[in-house]
Amino acid sequence: MCGIAGEFNFDGHAADLAALGAMSASLEPRGPDSAGTVLRGPLGLTHRRLSIIDLSERSRQPMDDPALGLAIVFNGCIYNYRELRETLQQAGYRFFSEGDSEVILKAFAHWGPACVERMHGMFAFAIHERDSNRLTLARDRFGIKPLYLSRQGSRLRFASSLPALLAAGGVDTRIDRVALHHYMSFHSVVPAPRTILEGVRKLPPATVRVFEADGTEHDTRYWAPVFERTPDDEARSGPEWADAVLASLRLAVERRQVADVPVGVLLSGGVDSSVIVALLAEGGQKDLMTFSIGFEAAHGEHGDEFQYSDLIAERFATDHHRIQVPSSELLGALPAMIGAQSEPMVSYDNIGFYLLSKKVSRHVKVVQSGQGADEVFAGYHWYPPLLDSADPVADYARVFFDRSHARLAEQLSPDWLAARDESLEFVAAHFAQAGAAGGVDKALRLDSTVMLVEDPVKRVDNMTMAWGLEARVPFLDHELVELAARIPPRHKLRDGGKGVLKDVARRLVPHEVIDRKKGYFPVPALKYLQGPYLEMAREALEAPAARERGLFRPEYLDRLFSDPAAHITPLQGSELWQAALLELWLQRHGIGGG
Repeated sequence: MCGIAGEFNFDGHAADLAALGAMSASLEPRGPDSAGTVLRGPLGLTHRRLSIIDLSERSRQPMDDPALGLAIVFNGCIYNYRELRETLQQAGYRFFSEGDSEVILKAFAHWGPACVERMHGMFAFAIHERDSNRLTLARDRFGIKPLYLSRQGSRLRFASSLPALLAAGGVDTRIDRVALHHYMSFHSVVPAPRTILEGVRKLPPATVRVFEADGTEHDTRYWAPVFERTPDDEARSGPEWADAVLASLRLAVERRQVADVPVGVLLSGGVDSSVIVALLAEGGQKDLMTFSIGFEAAHGEHGDEFQYSDLIAERFATDHHRIQVPSSELLGALPAMIGAQSEPMVSYDNIGFYLLSKKVSRHVKVVQSGQGADEVFAGYHWYPPLLDSADPVADYARVFFDRSHARLAEQLSPDWLAARDESLEFVAAHFAQAGAAGGVDKALRLDSTVMLVEDPVKRVDNMTMAWGLEARVPFLDHELVELAARIPPRHKLRDGGKGVLKDVARRLVPHEVIDRKKGYFPVPALKYLQGPYLEMAREALEAPAARERGLFRPEYLDRLFSDPAAHITPLQGSELWQAALLELWLQRHGIGGG
């Protein structure tokens, strides 16, 4: 688990050591244990290390193998690296380290870019071939590990975070109008390859991109889940699906225990994280550390779910840490939390994960988290209306979008409004692709491969890595997701959603955790902006940079400020916080209004 960055000049100019240093400094929180840089003429690679597997200097990066003519920087964890290592040893490869980074190098030498198809894990890596001067970038199937790119003329830079690219300079920081449309429609999600900035793109998940020495490039998408099923799948009973899911999930959790340091669990008290704790306890895990967080109530809304996390901690005898955050600490942490975001993310969960990670990182370096279960097993309220939908695109937009294109035209300044309904067209194009049987399947595919990647997954990565904490997400084990994609929607939608997963949970955890209203990281202070939070929003949206940029119509902002609590999106987000967060992020990263 680390931070990576690099520069590749296709015109032969030497890589800029100062730019590499600036990117490395920006990435230090992701890898506080050590740093390294290697220069190969027009190529420069830099790495910040968080030591999780093979704590010795032998696994230090950038890793250069002169015999193979390969150099790598790698961020992530390959859970099956020991099995791959054994296969490669049988093929004649010799290893000088005990970690997974070298396994990727040897795998690339043996199988080429297709080596990613054999990997179970989360990863983003760059490999340079000395003899051909070719650069290969790759990202895991769900984009759990980020990779941002900025190409200006003959110069390519890449990094684990967008702010690292900004630190290096030379980035086109104009706002991308299409990305802005997505941000306002999809509660801050901007699907790859776009970002909110014109000059920065991101490598899509499940993608290998090869840059030749002359700058030409080509992509290979190496994985996509299929949301279709055979007659045997349709005939399979609910208990049979639960058996299969339990076996697959048990393996997914076991895989994510691979580490040379202790592994804890972020325990919200919901079904998903509770099942992870139960499976670890079932597997004989002793002295498991679990962590929960809560906030002060506001506007009559509770700020914690301790009653459920306490229940699980007691049932499975974990070493439990309950973290209560006062409003004063919440307010003070917001600027740093926003600074830690690679892209502007509006979800209240961000501050929860940020503050939780701060506390957790004092105890462990690795945690498992329950993110992804709702998108994989159909836990959200917008899935049932799509079961028999005659127009799934329109029905998905009605229950999922923050606002329509027409409403957006009343809120964004004319100069910043995209010419077309870009967000609806994006969903329509995705739904039209082959490989998904019906409306629910189409929505689950979109949510698990796009919306999940650009919100919950990115949120967990950004907020944990801000404190040098590695988060692993067993519900995004690709074999588990492939299995879940085959389950008929009627089984997943049963019991108020996540029917099959709840069947699994009933075998493992107390029913009180299962038979309750769906929970989340409740942060009422950011939903119902008042007092100092309201003033923070006002200062951001009235700052000179914001006025110069002019993203929003003044009359729209006036309506929001007049009664913030009255302007809540269909998914229970604050419209004012959404607008303010964007400006807070832009200003935090020094992006002016010009």
